Amino acid sequence: MTTPVKPNVKSTAKKAATNSLPQDLDASLAKRMQRHVSHGLGRDKHNKQELFQALAMSIKEDMLARWRATRQLDSQFERKQVAYLSLEFLMGRAMGNAIMNLDLLPETKALMQDYAVELEDLEEEEHDAGLGNGGLGRLAACFLDSCASLDLSVTGYGIRYEYGMFAQKLVDGFQVERPDRWLREGNPWEVRVSEHNVTVPFFGHTSSYVDPNGRRNVVWLDTQDVLAVAYDMPVPGYKNDRINTLRLWKSEATDDFDLEEFNQGDYTEAVARKNLAEQITMVLYPNDASENGKELRLRQQYFLSSASLQDLLNNWVRKHGNDFSQFAKYNVMQLNDTHPSIAIPELMRLLIDEHFLEWDDAWQVVSQTMAYTNHTLLPEALERWPVRMLGHMLPRILEIIFEINARYLELVAHQWPGDEQKLAAMSIIEEGQQPHVRMAYLAIVASFSVNGVAGLHSKLLTSGLFKDFYQLWPEKFNNKTNGVTPRRWLAHCNPELAALLTKRLGTDWVSDLSHLNALNAFTDDKAFLRDWQQVKLNNKAILQQLIKAECDVDFDVNMLFDVQVKRIHEYKRQLLNILHIIHLYHQIQQGNTSNMVPRCILIGGKAAPGYAMAKLIIKLASNVAHMVNSDAEVAKYLRVAFLPNYNVSAMEKICPATDVSEQISTAGKEASGTGNMKFMMNGAVTIGTLDGANVEMLEEVGEDNFFLFGLTAEQVMEQRVNYQPQQFINASPALTEVLSLIESGHFSLLEPGIFTPLLAAITSPDDPWMTAADFESYRLAQERVAKAYKDPITWTQMSIRNTAASGRFSSDVTIAQYRDEIWRA
Repeated sequence: MTTPVKPNVKSTAKKAATNSLPQDLDASLAKRMQRHVSHGLGRDKHNKQELFQALAMSIKEDMLARWRATRQLDSQFERKQVAYLSLEFLMGRAMGNAIMNLDLLPETKALMQDYAVELEDLEEEEHDAGLGNGGLGRLAACFLDSCASLDLSVTGYGIRYEYGMFAQKLVDGFQVERPDRWLREGNPWEVRVSEHNVTVPFFGHTSSYVDPNGRRNVVWLDTQDVLAVAYDMPVPGYKNDRINTLRLWKSEATDDFDLEEFNQGDYTEAVARKNLAEQITMVLYPNDASENGKELRLRQQYFLSSASLQDLLNNWVRKHGNDFSQFAKYNVMQLNDTHPSIAIPELMRLLIDEHFLEWDDAWQVVSQTMAYTNHTLLPEALERWPVRMLGHMLPRILEIIFEINARYLELVAHQWPGDEQKLAAMSIIEEGQQPHVRMAYLAIVASFSVNGVAGLHSKLLTSGLFKDFYQLWPEKFNNKTNGVTPRRWLAHCNPELAALLTKRLGTDWVSDLSHLNALNAFTDDKAFLRDWQQVKLNNKAILQQLIKAECDVDFDVNMLFDVQVKRIHEYKRQLLNILHIIHLYHQIQQGNTSNMVPRCILIGGKAAPGYAMAKLIIKLASNVAHMVNSDAEVAKYLRVAFLPNYNVSAMEKICPATDVSEQISTAGKEASGTGNMKFMMNGAVTIGTLDGANVEMLEEVGEDNFFLFGLTAEQVMEQRVNYQPQQFINASPALTEVLSLIESGHFSLLEPGIFTPLLAAITSPDDPWMTAADFESYRLAQERVAKAYKDPITWTQMSIRNTAASGRFSSDVTIAQYRDEIWRA
């Protein structure tokens, strides 16, 4: 296992931070808090939100000097700069993370006693930052934490969304999207840094001319420019005084409104340009089911990429002028999935049109600085933009893409002479009645590194989705299995378990999770087992309160807690879980309860606004939960809740309390998964397929501590040739009964036929998720879960072994591999 090496820079950084403290800034957290309360709030009595704001500002002040010192040190020693471009950063609440990493916990807890409030209560006042949706954004947040904790000079670049994806409500079991107004109280952690503002061009047209030196120059004319305003958020490293930066861009009009039009009475048109500009960063992931939604998504991606690259180049030019010969030596840009891949032609544009490099010189810079991480095996999830749309919105960018493609296809033609099919299959431009630009292909062509995010995922990329590119450039492809930060996902979210670990192992595990291996020595220690069980029981009581408050369902802490929380998508197979719930429900109603282990099942997650089938899955889950919970006899053995508006803060209460973690995607569909790692780290036992990082988790923990079921990725591919779901249904009396119960309308008495699309999907030979094929194997695995849970000692030992084996999945390990093998930082 790779263990990250943590440089000892604390003394240097601390000295620099101390020297840069303003003379009038008192170093005492208590005095800063008192100043913000007395002068900032201006009255004697304060509510919790106001105290939270005052404490947050006091902690941010604690970081300001270290933040400046970090920038000064990076500049002084000319350290390699890594720009991490991501359309999502699912940061969660910042206060708890900052207090832990700055080593302020005892001081802050004691300080809060002076204000007669618990620190935990103030932390609840913070809104989850609406900057991401699922695993992609949470991974980016974990990576930023690890980069700072490993003393790497990394800047995250993202968008400052006014509203998050949406706040999810359930109305009669249906998902209803409401605005996620996460900024309604302001964001005390951010700093607006207007000196870094840049303008981003859209629309217009191009023109070319030949200058006196014979160079052909292209200018982009009559553009509609949008102002990109920079907001910085601090990212503190763990007890090392490094403060990295997450720079978020907000879109504003270059002029607020046309005063002449306003004075003439045309008020709507006067502010139209302002409104159009601000739409770009209004909402995370607009519904792209419409043409307008697709255009807005493209504008977001270009806005992020252009603003970030201009910022990077401006920083370089201030120090080095227009000499870019060493740029790649000191800069690398990591593209977090395909979303920011439009940064490639944008960097070419900036270098050629704005800084006047020749094409070959500019391409050398681009191809030596761009690195691409792929996060999906689903072809439909890869970005494809209509040529027509790109040409209208970003005419210069489309010209550059065509030029990149023409030059690249020469290489393909040399590799496969005369193979027109190969040229068409590998072209960045997908021809047809409506030609499209394949952005993932563009990312591969221009990047010096292309990585998957789990061993199986990387293997399937090179043998399937990107097989031709792997044959052309095998040296580009590599694997970096994802990880999660142990600071937030164990030390912070599970303080009782963290205290137990520290009591037995010391504190080093927080920054080097491989120390958890030593837990295996305690699996026969009866006192330790009792302590472990008590921690789990206490955590279940915390989750019990959340479920009661949000779902009005009474979970029993003595039952098995079975959890599946993640984005709602057919490939993640929440539907398979629901079918099993219906099976248990039917068994209870039939009186088959003699060997049944009572369980509470929690499902949570959001469906994309335009994803009708995912929304229908939520509706089925809600209806089934209603029928289960409203039957007093069934509730003795089974309780079900769908948690609305699942987010990072909810997960911080969920994963410490979970007994069984559901990671049941169709094999070959999940790139990695990171929720599985968080659960494992907190002692949950996984039931899952051989998919994504489950494969490596199984390798670490062993088959005796993992409930494996289902087809393998290879078997899924074999079955797909002639898949007959009815064969599997006929062979499983349990599945036959479940489907009959749904079809009978038992779960849709007031909405007949509403679940017909789900039944049709399960029974269709074209079902890519093969739900029917895996049901019986899943049911039997769940029986093994129940049998194991009946033995508390054995189950607790399995739980301990899962935590002990989770060191490989620390994001510190992953980032150390990025550092050494991709960034060379």
